[in-house]
Amino acid sequence: MRKLLLITALFLAWNNYLCKAQDNYEIQVYGSQTIEKGRTMLELHSNYTASGFKTGSDGELPDNHVIHETIEITHGWTTWFETGFYIFTSEGSGGRTAYVGSHIRPRVAVPESWHWPVGLSLSTEFGFQKRAFSANTSSLEIRPIIDKRWSKLYISVNPTLEKSFSGPDERLGLIFSPNVKGSYDISKVVALGLEYYGSTGPFFHYDSFQQQQQQVYLATDLDFNPNWEFNAGAGYGFTRGTDKAIFKIILGRRF
Repeated sequence: MRKLLLITALFLAWNNYLCKAQDNYEIQVYGSQTIEKGRTMLELHSNYTASGFKTGSDGELPDNHVIHETIEITHGWTTWFETGFYIFTSEGSGGRTAYVGSHIRPRVAVPESWHWPVGLSLSTEFGFQKRAFSANTSSLEIRPIIDKRWSKLYISVNPTLEKSFSGPDERLGLIFSPNVKGSYDISKVVALGLEYYGSTGPFFHYDSFQQQQQQVYLATDLDFNPNWEFNAGAGYGFTRGTDKAIFKIILGRRF
């Protein structure tokens, strides 16, 4: 009986250890281009966790059957510099709606006039989140962006680094969170592809595979108007540390 209780306790502790929150607010692989000078992009990111964690850890709320709505406002100041601002919200059971936090994101890019063989930009994102939604309440994201188009094929790689300044991960150093996108234009309007999102743990001291966040999305982009942006996808997580099923839609408008 004692052995059974011990095994049960170890299993519950292990399961709780794996239940790390995912930042399912802005699920997007960035392209290298910045917003045009003098223009503003307004985006709505809508994400629904169809199968996620039913219990939280480190005081966080679980995200199973939760809708995340994020408003992103980005303004282009020059041909190579933009600033984005985010407002994160969460809608849970019983009609509960809450403001989660905000981030600011300056980004610089190599100008197209330089005619580099690949697109290249660097995004830095800093902000805070309420502890109920993220145990790491203050964080920094450093996101290099490299992309390339060959006729109908497009590939973007974001080898992202994350740093917590307040919370359980503040002593872990930089967290490696690579994102990759590949898409193919099947018509002038529709592109289909795959998007990968990962979080492997501290740089050079990676977590075991099942503790990592590993997720792949089948996604589509619609280019029906140069002033509009549309992206939608369905994602599947294939480790214990990842939400199993998430659906996302991004709708943007340039002004």
